[in-house]
Amino acid sequence: MDQERDDAPATKQPVDVIRDSNLKASIWRNEADKGPFFATTFARTYKDEDGQYRDTHSFVGSDLLKLSELARAAYTRTNELRREERQIRTDNARDEPDTARRAEFKQQRSATAGREKSRDQQR
Repeated sequence: MDQERDDAPATKQPVDVIRDSNLKASIWRNEADKGPFFATTFARTYKDEDGQYRDTHSFVGSDLLKLSELARAAYTRTNELRREERQIRTDNARDEPDTARRAEFKQQRSATAGREKSRDQQR
């Protein structure tokens, strides 16, 4: 029986992937009570005996220096993503009062238009 279903939720994708040959750092955005945060996973990609690409989280000695540089790049990228998130929250907070004022204005305008229409109908 096929276990893939049309109504199954889409798998979550990383916000960024940084590669160095067969090594990769996947950066994931997560939500918490205090707001979004980013987590990073590391993997080494290889081909199995059937020719299928697989990931492992085990590294050989010659991978370790590349892995440390990949971790440095992921750290830098994660800081950039956090700054972008803060900027978006700041921009949204700045726009929020303006949006509330617009909604209030539209509500008052429609109420005024309704009263004027009632007066015109009474005449």
